[in-house]
Amino acid sequence: MTKFGPKAQKNVEKEMHEHKHHGKYKSREQAVAVGLSKTRRQGGKAPKN
Repeated sequence: MTKFGPKAQKNVEKEMHEHKHHGKYKSREQAVAVGLSKTRRQGGKAPKN
């Protein structure tokens, strides 16, 4: 059983791109956290832990 849904994967991928190519976030972890947070707000499958 997967923990994260396709919406979460897409959001995290987008934020990682912003981090790598545009320097939007200071660390990878921050980019992943923002992607998962956006997924939760949109009602996607992303656990809180």
